[in-house]
Amino acid sequence: MDNYSIADQFSLLAKLMDIHGENSFKAKSYSAAAFAIEKLPVQLSETSSDKFASFKGIGDSAAKKIIELLSTGKLAALEEIIEKTPAGIIEMLNIKGIGPKKISTIWKEMEIESIGELLYACNENRLLLYKGFGEKTQNNIRESLEFYLKNQGSYLYAEIIAYAMAIETKLQDSFADAQVALTGAVRRQLEIINEIELVTTAIPATITSFFSSNNFTAAAAKENSLVFKGPENISIIIHCCAAETYYPVLFSTSAGDEFLATCKAHPNWADTATAKTEAAIFKSLDIAALPPYLREQPWQAALKEVPAVIQLGNIKGIIHSHSNWSDGAVSIEEMAQACIKDGYEYLVISDHSKSAFYANGLQEERIREQHICIDELNKKLAPFKIFKSIEADILNDGALDYADNILSTFDLVIASVHSNLKMPEEKAMSRLLTAIENKYTTILGHMTGRLLLSRKGYPINHSKIIDACAANKVVIELNAHPRRLDIDWRFIHEATEKGVLISIDPDAHGTEGYKDCLYGVLAAQKAGLTAAQNLSSFSLVQFENFLATYKKG
Repeated sequence: MDNYSIADQFSLLAKLMDIHGENSFKAKSYSAAAFAIEKLPVQLSETSSDKFASFKGIGDSAAKKIIELLSTGKLAALEEIIEKTPAGIIEMLNIKGIGPKKISTIWKEMEIESIGELLYACNENRLLLYKGFGEKTQNNIRESLEFYLKNQGSYLYAEIIAYAMAIETKLQDSFADAQVALTGAVRRQLEIINEIELVTTAIPATITSFFSSNNFTAAAAKENSLVFKGPENISIIIHCCAAETYYPVLFSTSAGDEFLATCKAHPNWADTATAKTEAAIFKSLDIAALPPYLREQPWQAALKEVPAVIQLGNIKGIIHSHSNWSDGAVSIEEMAQACIKDGYEYLVISDHSKSAFYANGLQEERIREQHICIDELNKKLAPFKIFKSIEADILNDGALDYADNILSTFDLVIASVHSNLKMPEEKAMSRLLTAIENKYTTILGHMTGRLLLSRKGYPINHSKIIDACAANKVVIELNAHPRRLDIDWRFIHEATEKGVLISIDPDAHGTEGYKDCLYGVLAAQKAGLTAAQNLSSFSLVQFENFLATYKKG
């Protein structure tokens, strides 16, 4: 059981105690313990239990419960409170905008115990009758509920890929005489996966028997396809075909709708019906033999050669990272040492700015102290280099939250929106465009503020934002956190066509966060991004030259 799992248990216990109106002091202590556990730089499972209580934010009571979890895999106090809580009430904790206090009112005063009932109550304006539930709150809850329900059964690519590959391997081992391969959204590296698809030449009856013996339930079959759902509640679609049509089926099921429509319009499409390889299909269509991740958009169906897309090994530096000066887990030196160990040439420390008080954002005096610290570390760690940056909040009027004399002390500035995310397009565009035009803005951070499967992000006109970045020489971040992946890869091609650099950044709050670069690279590959078009692929010398030539003011 890793720290995140332990923290989740403590967090859930604290929230349920609040819902039930139990001891508020204990609830707060468990919530504080959850926060502390998640930020720990070491795994509790690999630490001596007599040290648990010595960690900041973890007292004796929490330490005992951690030992209980690690030794039994269960938390008795949590199981007891879950047993007396309706499942629908627990599910409400997944809905943005309603915390434990409001859920308690919904349950105990409104007598609502499911998300479906709550959505109905919103549509009936029933929430307006209760204290703390104004019209705006009700509308926000309704939108969050609709968004949540729409995305049930959907998963982040990062959450599902290992499971999908395990199924593929199991089928290949079990049906050695048949052809089996992943296809669909997983094969195309889409950021959200609604089902796992595979193509096989195995006999359908044997496939059904295999899944039945592995505790999967058969669902309504589609044309030439079998559908199963396992204990994990993930839909598995198996496309069954004859050996002679295996590659045409594999090709068709691993192409996006627009790409496939363009291919089908080709006069030679009929000739691909019995192709012996995917390469043969591409040859018939006079298209380069594109990997699945490049089979999405019509412009890709016109490529005559495969672009040299970026690879994980092309990332030379970690841009956008948070240390324990703000809300990161470890020191700047630990962040730097991990970079050196992983072979990176530089690190851009971009802690939160002063408006982010919830994240211990840096006031002006602390900035000066941090810069002295970085200067000392650069002497110690040379030739590795740490760059002085900040993730500056874009305020409501589009201004950044430091005066120019402070902004000028940074090597580069990442400008991001973190507050008042619920805004119409006009307001969002005004904020972003003003920030882009600021002469100290180097990178526009997570452009829409979206959180995949949780928050849609504020509405913007991507083309106008890209044009503004091109005009002001501002780089657009591809935030590599698998829950963000923002800028959406669908707009990257337009940006690079207009000469805008992309920067694949992990937004790391600890050294483990560096691994998220992988998901940014996978998303960027779908847009055909090359290493030369990505700022974090610049070598140290190239990055220094970039800052020298792009520095504003």
